[in-house]
Amino acid sequence: MKNIILFGAPGSGKGTQGALLAGRYAMAHISTGELLRVEMRRGTTFGIFAKQLTDKGQLVPDDMMMMLLSAEYDRVSKQRRGVVFDGYPRTLAQADALKKMLEKRGEKVSAMIELTAPEDELIERIVERGKASGRTDDNPETAKKRLEVYHTTTMPLIEYYKNEGIYHTINGHGAIHDIFDTICELIDKLPE
Repeated sequence: MKNIILFGAPGSGKGTQGALLAGRYAMAHISTGELLRVEMRRGTTFGIFAKQLTDKGQLVPDDMMMMLLSAEYDRVSKQRRGVVFDGYPRTLAQADALKKMLEKRGEKVSAMIELTAPEDELIERIVERGKASGRTDDNPETAKKRLEVYHTTTMPLIEYYKNEGIYHTINGHGAIHDIFDTICELIDKLPE
């Protein structure tokens, strides 16, 4: 099984590329952002708490995210040839928790693929996504806060996965299908 982490700032294209990869490789696409939005729409206690945090551009606590992610991984992984993680991990503690969770299941992360794009383009993409989807957290002010959190909290993951020997970077600026083709070339070269 191949487990791929799509990594990048908000608006870098993780969701778009994750969905395309899941289709091509018969993988499950686990978007922690989407899992959270489902909880929010359901109005669960978890969802209400998560909405309060995300509306401020803050992250949901690690233990809560791992509980949600583990349950979803167990639900979908047996039916697929791997999993594309979109939006997780975001912190070093989450990276360690993910590694332990996968090891307990006899699995590992095959690659961490970072999608990069200029910050002004990221903000523009986030705002446009908000207009199209109706997501209230996709506005310029929250986008800037989320990018600040990304740079301070999430960027250390690059070194973590470099040390694991599974870090790759892809230019996320350009046509969606060109970016997708580049990611596929990388995945096709990964060992089984």
